[in-house]
Amino acid sequence: MNHDTIAIIGGGNLGKSIAQGLLKQHNNPSQIYVTRNKIELLNDLKAQGVQVTSNNVEAVQQSKILIFALKPYRIESVLKELSAYITPAHLIISVISDFSLEQLATCVNSNIEIVRAMPNTAAAIGESLTCLASKNASSENMSKTKFIFDALGETIEINESLMDAATVLGACGIAYVLRFIRAMIQGGIEIGFDAKTATKIASQTVKGASELLLQNGNHPEEEIDKVTTPKGCTIAGLNEMEHQGFSSSLIKGIKTSIETIQK
Repeated sequence: MNHDTIAIIGGGNLGKSIAQGLLKQHNNPSQIYVTRNKIELLNDLKAQGVQVTSNNVEAVQQSKILIFALKPYRIESVLKELSAYITPAHLIISVISDFSLEQLATCVNSNIEIVRAMPNTAAAIGESLTCLASKNASSENMSKTKFIFDALGETIEINESLMDAATVLGACGIAYVLRFIRAMIQGGIEIGFDAKTATKIASQTVKGASELLLQNGNHPEEEIDKVTTPKGCTIAGLNEMEHQGFSSSLIKGIKTSIETIQK
């Protein structure tokens, strides 16, 4: 794996997050290419030794693994530009939402192995949950893909039919959780904390709650029961949030997001 040069085609927020995650796991920066039209926005990566360029062809020719992190509306034109340079020796990994394996396959040689991956921006700190799917990738190339994204957090393999759902729950989900934390901070300020202290308490509390589920393997309600006492302030607050539609609004938001993807 350490000898496979990786090109990230599209150095936007997600592409840069993947690159930063790879660097944090001590991948050789000279074996990472990142492309973007506005190359000056990649100066932070360049300073760390990453090969940055606005030339997609150069990046493809110098790399074995190609990670496409473009907007969906750009992928077809970029693949058309690169089709003469992509060979069966390449492994294509797409982190593009709403662009299927079948659509990708029509843009490149049918002998090229393709994997879809859906990480999130927490890849930059090694805490992403990445969902993987493929129809034609060998076990070796699936292992390579898993190796890359395990360096950015954790990976699971899913059926491609669930990729839209993975995008909403795992990628859009970052924004949902951050908005929840922001609301906690605002509430904390209203009850007396300064913004910095409220941010610290809210952020660590969310982190701790997540770790309780991940490490103990319990259902959320089991952990909720541990902090709700009869006539206590916790259950009073929870019930008021539910009366105001807390869980329902979150579920409706998730459903709206996936409906938007699938339009």
